[in-house]
Amino acid sequence: MVKKEAHPVIKKKWNLGQKASDKVTKGVGSWAFIIFFFVFIAIWMCLNAIAYVQQWDPYPFILLNFVLSCLAAIQAPIILMSQNRESERDRIRLEYDYKVNRKAEREIADMQNDLEEIKRLLRKRKS
Repeated sequence: MVKKEAHPVIKKKWNLGQKASDKVTKGVGSWAFIIFFFVFIAIWMCLNAIAYVQQWDPYPFILLNFVLSCLAAIQAPIILMSQNRESERDRIRLEYDYKVNRKAEREIADMQNDLEEIKRLLRKRKS
């Protein structure tokens, strides 16, 4: 098995913010996060709907809406940053694959020429 060398741009060190955005994107884009978040919202709503003594966020749950809006406002740019880096890595991989394919095409053409030369020599030897 031949190990492909990574392109230098793919191997480069990311800064703390870039690493964090990749990890946040990986976590937020999972079913575990979605399920956890639905459970959290359901608990929030139940506690506030049935709490008799102190409702910190009475119906229609304005504080919950504010928290969800802030979360969406923060998550969106973080996810976009991670996607931009992923598209850069994909572009570099595509360029690398294209170069490898071109090299393979040249090698195949060379082998084809060698085979044609061998055929020509064999025909010449037969006659």
